Amino acid sequence: MKRGFTLIELIIVIIIVGILAAVGISQYSKTVEKGRSAEAKTILGHIRDLAYEYYIENGTLTSVTEVALNIGTSPDQIPGSCRSTHYYYYNLRSDLTSGANYLFEAWRCTSGGKPPNGSQMRITLQGSMIGSSQWAEQWY
Repeated sequence: MKRGFTLIELIIVIIIVGILAAVGISQYSKTVEKGRSAEAKTILGHIRDLAYEYYIENGTLTSVTEVALNIGTSPDQIPGSCRSTHYYYYNLRSDLTSGANYLFEAWRCTSGGKPPNGSQMRITLQGSMIGSSQWAEQWY
């Protein structure tokens, strides 16, 4: 009497393991991307806090700049362009920011194969200093 597995049994096990691995990797990628989006939302919230301080001091956001919101190119600033240390870069939509209203954006960096599906994601925080804010996430 022979002991062991037949070739068919081994192939079936390999196929099942392959399917489980594919599903697991897919879910892992989604979870990692959610974490990166959460980091971007946290930084956008920090930018909103800095803009609120600017609004309190000046009474308007009409002349606010990215420099005033600590967005720039030096290592201690919020990245205004892609860096190896961040998955998003941030900017202020000055054409849509005036009075008490604002629109801040976080764009997913596309260099170095960072996005999982080759497209670019934008997270926005839009609102008013005297009202509410709303988040939006869009893939381009």
